[in-house]
Amino acid sequence: MEYIKLQQQGHVLLITINRLDALNALNRQVLGELKEAVESIDQNLVRCIIVTGAGSKAFVAGADIGEMQHMSKEEGKQFSLLGNSVFSALEKLPVPVIAAVNGFALGGGSELALACDIRIASENAVFGQPEVALGIPAGFGATQRLPRLVGEGRAKQLLFTAARIKAAQALEIGLVCQVCPQEELMDKAMAMANEIAANGPIAVRATKQAINKGRAMDMDAALALEADYFSGCFESWDQREGMSAMLEKRKPEPFKGS
Repeated sequence: MEYIKLQQQGHVLLITINRLDALNALNRQVLGELKEAVESIDQNLVRCIIVTGAGSKAFVAGADIGEMQHMSKEEGKQFSLLGNSVFSALEKLPVPVIAAVNGFALGGGSELALACDIRIASENAVFGQPEVALGIPAGFGATQRLPRLVGEGRAKQLLFTAARIKAAQALEIGLVCQVCPQEELMDKAMAMANEIAANGPIAVRATKQAINKGRAMDMDAALALEADYFSGCFESWDQREGMSAMLEKRKPEPFKGS
């Protein structure tokens, strides 16, 4: 792959979008390579994923305007469907995904971050959905994911005005969960990823699935779903070892995911 770099560190996979000359902008090739990367993940080995952008200026500056400029209606639809299919595949991965956001996360870049489970931002991060200023609405999921994350009013304000917000405000409205100095971003993301990866992988995956599937259900159905995931873990080695270690006041053996 030309623009997507993969680096395995223990049970953590680092995915870096590396298109520096275009501030990591998303064109069809980048999206295709990102889809290939997501589909190639060994879910037996990977317990947490970090997604970031190369360089210090941008996480992802947005979708590639030069490529979009002369698209027909049908080409625009296919581009939107491609972006949504890639981001949905990332969102639906059973393992947690952390977005490490450095610099600009605009348009498709913000939408990529929204498709991740957790967002950590450097102090120089800037978020925004500038699509309406280009004569189009957001097309890679922001109209759906952003209201669910920050509330409908906040989301409409950002989507209608095309305003950009800095990391501190993104933290204030719940768009990100942590802000750190730029030079500490990847260390903070890796520390969190390793903390997640050290926990029981079956339990972590069950937790993610319960949250993601449950948000589309009414409360009674969602609680029944939670009970199913909860009870399913009682047949695992991880559950027996984790509880035994707690009762015996010792550190558990490394979880096996079985």
